[in-house]
Amino acid sequence: MKQTLIVFALLLAKASFSQYYLRGEVRDALNQPLQGVKINLFSKGQYPYYSGSSGAFGIPTSLKIDTITIAAEGYELLKTAVETSKYAVFNLKPTETISNASHVRLSSFTKDFLNPNKHYTNVQGESYSNTIENIFIETKQFPETGYAVNVDRACYSNIRRFLNTRTKPPVDAVRIEEMLNYFNFSTEQTQPTSTFSANTTLTSCPWNAENQLLFINLKAKKINLDKTPPTNLVFLIDVSGSMDMPNRLPLVQSAFKLLVENLRGKDTVSIVTYGGTVAIALQPTSGNNKLTIIQAIERLTPNGSTPGESAIRVAYKVAKRTFIKGGNNRVILATDGDFNVGQTSEKDLEDLVNQERKSGIYLTCLGVGMGNYKDSKLEALAKKGNGNFAYIDNEKEAEKVLVEEFSQTLYNVASDVYLNLTFNPDLVKEYRLIGFENKLSTLEDTTGALEGGEVGSGHRLLSVFEITPWYKIDSPAIKPNELLAKINLNYQLPGEREVMFQQIDAKNNFIPFTATDSCLRFATSVIMFGGLLKQSRYYKNVVWDDVYTLASSSANSSNQLHTEFLEMVQKAKKIYGNNKKKW
Repeated sequence: MKQTLIVFALLLAKASFSQYYLRGEVRDALNQPLQGVKINLFSKGQYPYYSGSSGAFGIPTSLKIDTITIAAEGYELLKTAVETSKYAVFNLKPTETISNASHVRLSSFTKDFLNPNKHYTNVQGESYSNTIENIFIETKQFPETGYAVNVDRACYSNIRRFLNTRTKPPVDAVRIEEMLNYFNFSTEQTQPTSTFSANTTLTSCPWNAENQLLFINLKAKKINLDKTPPTNLVFLIDVSGSMDMPNRLPLVQSAFKLLVENLRGKDTVSIVTYGGTVAIALQPTSGNNKLTIIQAIERLTPNGSTPGESAIRVAYKVAKRTFIKGGNNRVILATDGDFNVGQTSEKDLEDLVNQERKSGIYLTCLGVGMGNYKDSKLEALAKKGNGNFAYIDNEKEAEKVLVEEFSQTLYNVASDVYLNLTFNPDLVKEYRLIGFENKLSTLEDTTGALEGGEVGSGHRLLSVFEITPWYKIDSPAIKPNELLAKINLNYQLPGEREVMFQQIDAKNNFIPFTATDSCLRFATSVIMFGGLLKQSRYYKNVVWDDVYTLASSSANSSNQLHTEFLEMVQKAKKIYGNNKKKW
């Protein structure tokens, strides 16, 4: 009997240590592989695994029948029993698009046109909105297009973070319009007398000799900070456990302390925190009491979960309670974006903030961290909150956003800003808007509408079209200064509902690329850099040395941002290699 019990115990022990190896792959509804999808097995507890570049994965387990849970941003959660000795393929269903009662918002829009190309990407631990690169549009069939003006620049510092860690940035993390925003390019030296000044430049295209580049340069008026109305700020700070890293909460604290130094006596600051619970860490306090505000910031410590939804509600409630009529009312959210309690999907959070934007309270989002950084959520929140979005990877960037560009970040001169263009089909065969890419989900929703953005004091916006002309530059059929495109700038003044219009004529004022302003040539190198990072088919003839040569020949040697860009190009070359790549 004793021997029987020993044998039985040994068999149980063998069974408990038997190793199975679950192999499989994760695909979308169109059977395309999904990379970086989070996978949990019941036998492994909370320890996550991720699918590889081809969607494949392999996980050892002690159970013959286990339970698998698969989660990816933008897809329905999948939880099912699985036989671990068999190869398994899991197809994820996309989440439902926003209902017709709530219009989705587009970054760019071409009348009567729907882009047919689709792709999906996911990145381990971090989430980025799946976007569709704008393609060439035939002018005769679709002459009218438009895009939202925004001052977001988070993409650039996030790319810098990846390159500094010798890592390739995710393709969907690259937003070329934000890379251009980072530098505040402008060929206009005088200050605008109205809300905006504008000019256009037509030149040749370095990566395609058959095409041309149309630069549209907007410059917003700069307000006198001494005469600005009082500001009502609510710092909404994530103090959850995920912020317990040097490049998260401590960096946020340093950033806000820098901002406090710019406050005036007529300004008001409140602090709302969330981590385990939502709390008001500082009741409304005058900007004169800088020490009190700074001490409240320094007392913050990380702990608990991330109830972001309820925290946003509380922050807006505090902002409404201290609302200053005719003033600058703004919530500043600082987080890694890892909301895990309450409403956590992009759609739910977008709907929440979209309701609050009607109150006249703006939302600025400051992203920090790496590994579980949720870029997609913060980008969506900033757009829905009629605000702006920046990523802070170091104290120098915090100083740039909150001190050097203080007025651009916190004081807007126009809201719901967007441009409509109508190209001349007699001159332009086809056109492609560079950057301003739409989320995949917004293109699939027929209720989509163009969403304008907020423009801060003194901001300069450079947008670019690549066009294919009908005629060569020296063709006798070309008439100098003939109208190339008619541009309508649409915006609202802060606190006003009336839509303002400004017409801009883009003339056929072609000049050779080498004769253009140096800032436009440097901007072109930034575009090429972004194109290579995105592995876009439109830059297949460009190599990293091309980017470096153009940037170095047009850079301002006394400009630290230009110098840093050259260093980033060299780092990218080492990571990617300089061979021409076909994609």
